[in-house]
Amino acid sequence: MIERIIDLETPDGRMPTFVISPEAPGPHPAVIFYMDALGIREELHDMCRRLATVGYYVLMPNLFYRWGGLSFKPRSSADELSNPKMQELARALTKPLYQMDTRALMAQVEGDPAADESSMGAVGTCMGGPPVVYAAADYPERIHAFSTWHGSRLVTDSPDSPHRAVDTIQGEGYFAWSPKDVTAPEETIPDLQEALLKHGVTHRLELHPGAQHGYTFPTRWCHDKDAAERTWERLFDLFQRKLPRRNS
Repeated sequence: MIERIIDLETPDGRMPTFVISPEAPGPHPAVIFYMDALGIREELHDMCRRLATVGYYVLMPNLFYRWGGLSFKPRSSADELSNPKMQELARALTKPLYQMDTRALMAQVEGDPAADESSMGAVGTCMGGPPVVYAAADYPERIHAFSTWHGSRLVTDSPDSPHRAVDTIQGEGYFAWSPKDVTAPEETIPDLQEALLKHGVTHRLELHPGAQHGYTFPTRWCHDKDAAERTWERLFDLFQRKLPRRNS
């Protein structure tokens, strides 16, 4: 695989972005991977590598670049979600800022011959859930498949709530939820599903019994191997069906 960290120019500064792609000739379907609120770390790099090994060009931006690219050390229990600085930064990332950053990522895909801008997907974990939905809505002709894993704040009272943005989505989505998730309450699922059905968005919404928030992260206290592997299986199936390869 070919991997590197590049700085993408945005109106707010340079956004470090981890880029990894297969060594085989491209172009490869491109996938944007949006990080969680703990920030960039090797665990996320490995998740991007897992995607690249099966043929995808993957970009993962450091969404905290405006504040120096901070990352936070995982704790051994659910109280890690209460870190006040982490919560401050996560809430500071508004829809317009996510959209600004996604524009820079799209420009990178357009300019790299290893990436196929006509066949794109997006994945987001926790805090990375909202920008996945915004990207799928803003680039409906490019993003054919998208997925949120224990995505936070997908349904809120805000006019910018992700569930209010799904009307332009053309791609297919997979939403993986965990029960008793304080950042994505189970009782908000019907609101999201109603919006998706109203606008004809093809989707699968799956609740993984017994899983905790963050269950897909392999080095965290909350890792649930069975639920995580099931989620990866769903993602690979979705991408294989919806992200065609120009050179295949």
